[in-house]
Amino acid sequence: MESVSILGMRVDATTYHDAVSRVVKWARRHESRYVSVATVNNVMQAYDCPDFARTMADADLVTCDGMPLVWGARLLGVPHATRVYGPDLTPLILGAAEREGLAVAFYGGTPDALGRLLAVVEARFPRLTVAYALSPPFRPPTAGENRRTAGDINASGAGIVLVGLSTPKQERWMAAQKGQLAAPMIGVGAAFDFLAGMKPQAPRWMMRIGMEWLFRLITEPRRLGKRYLLQNPRFAALFVLQLAGLKKFRGAPALPA
Repeated sequence: MESVSILGMRVDATTYHDAVSRVVKWARRHESRYVSVATVNNVMQAYDCPDFARTMADADLVTCDGMPLVWGARLLGVPHATRVYGPDLTPLILGAAEREGLAVAFYGGTPDALGRLLAVVEARFPRLTVAYALSPPFRPPTAGENRRTAGDINASGAGIVLVGLSTPKQERWMAAQKGQLAAPMIGVGAAFDFLAGMKPQAPRWMMRIGMEWLFRLITEPRRLGKRYLLQNPRFAALFVLQLAGLKKFRGAPALPA
């Protein structure tokens, strides 16, 4: 699998099949790993914050959740790069876990969203074992809370942990739990809300042409206005400079084995 550095952040040219296979392999081995399903927001957060850049570099897999990252990877020499979108990756992982007899845990979302998500999952994957589910407080968890959460998840026997928080919160949480949880963690962002029916998803045609951000901006202007109206133009300008060789960014490390 090839990787590229976009504004200094590593992005892996994975596929749905490859990502699911890796997660299942890690789960069978009880390996503590984490996967970031990345968008332009991840790249810009990493560009602006060296600490978060380290968090992204330490991820075991970074997928192209957004089409701008897919196009960026292709322009940087990986023509086969494809999108691996959190709300589509999540049910694929759940289906694989059901087939493999792996229990899952859910961490994130509001109590209402998590409750609805669990009902959807039970109906869609009746043989899947949900060993643990928690809607954490909106504030950052304390070190003691993180230790208790890790202990509870490990005791539950969950083989895969799906994390539904916003970026950079979910990546920071997974990085803090790496080495504590005996299971791979996958940060899927708003997938909990989408799959639970709490928020509408953009039409597929808008996703294909990279305009999903506009749909989300229209539906959540107060929450996402700053991210899309400020970060997206900055990303585009910086990426043009990178592509033209007019600005150098520190190279991202290779994908961990």
